[in-house]
Amino acid sequence: MSIVKSISKIVMGSALVLSFAHGVFAQDISASHIEAAKRMIAATGSTNRLDNILPQSGQALKNELIRNRPDQEASITDVVDIVSLELAPRRGDLESEVAQIFSRVFSEEELKVIAVFYESDAGKKFLIDAPLALREVNGAAQVWTRGIRRDLGQKATDKLKEMGLQ
Repeated sequence: MSIVKSISKIVMGSALVLSFAHGVFAQDISASHIEAAKRMIAATGSTNRLDNILPQSGQALKNELIRNRPDQEASITDVVDIVSLELAPRRGDLESEVAQIFSRVFSEEELKVIAVFYESDAGKKFLIDAPLALREVNGAAQVWTRGIRRDLGQKATDKLKEMGLQ
C-alpha cells in the first residue's frame, strides 16, 4: 500500500471519527477553507483511488446482469455504460464531501502548508518514491523481526535452562 493511500485512509478515517465525536457537522466552514482543502486534495492525490468507484460498480453490475441474461450482453453493456456516464458528474459530490471532512480536521492554514509541501519538488518526489522506500522499510522490518524473535527465543531458552526450568 502506498504511503499516500495509507495516509489518506488514516486521515479520512480519523476525520470521520472526529467529526462524529465532536459534532462538528454543523460547523460553518468558509469557502477559502474548502478551497484550501481542495488544493491539498489535488496536491496529494488523496482521492485518486476514489475514481474507480463508478467504473468498478458499473463492471460489477454488468457482470451480474449478464449472468442473468447472457443473450443480452451488448444491450446490457450499452445501458450500463450510458447510465454510468450520466452518474459521472456525481463524483464531484464525493470530492466536495472529502473537502468538507479535511476542512473539519485541519485548519485552513494547515491545509495550505500541506498543499505547498506536496506541490514542491520534495513533496512530489515523496509521493513518487515513498512507496518504494516503505517496501524497503517493510522488508528491513521483517528481517529485523526474524532476528529479534530468534535471539529472544534463544536467550530466553538459555536463561530458563540456567534456572533449571527447561
